[in-house]
Amino acid sequence: MIFIVVLILLGLTFLYDQNLALKAVDTIKFSFKEMMMVLPPIFILLGLLDVWVPKDTMVKFMGEDSGIRGILLAFFLGSAAAGPLYGAFPVAAVFMKKGVKFSNILIFIGAWSTTKLPMLLFELASMGPKFTMTRFILNIFGILIIAFTVNKVIKQEDVEIMYEKASEL
Repeated sequence: MIFIVVLILLGLTFLYDQNLALKAVDTIKFSFKEMMMVLPPIFILLGLLDVWVPKDTMVKFMGEDSGIRGILLAFFLGSAAAGPLYGAFPVAAVFMKKGVKFSNILIFIGAWSTTKLPMLLFELASMGPKFTMTRFILNIFGILIIAFTVNKVIKQEDVEIMYEKASEL
């Protein structure tokens, strides 16, 4: 239904301003190509993670009783990841399926979005070490505050529903 609505809006835009509609189509094509370049490798890695890493191992290192080790691992995995943020959500679903603690999943998504190592290296070269380290440290604290706040605010029943849906994937 959403696809049909977007097509209708695009058709109306074409009637109103052909150049704007063509730019929109170009943007859609570019985004689709980018997604098709990123998602297949992510899904292959997810399949390997799902098959090769036993649930017990994930629970041990990132589960409810993982403590600081789980937090650090979530930061490391999120920071080492490549690709746009939408690639983090299938990984998070597999983490849920494997029994990873909810706050560690939130930390992983936060790290994926703001503390990627290639971005840090680029910032270091272009903005300098003072800016890079300040932003990085503030992001770490921000991610932790957001993750633990969201973990407390969301009802446990809702978290359990998310885990159930992830296990059905």
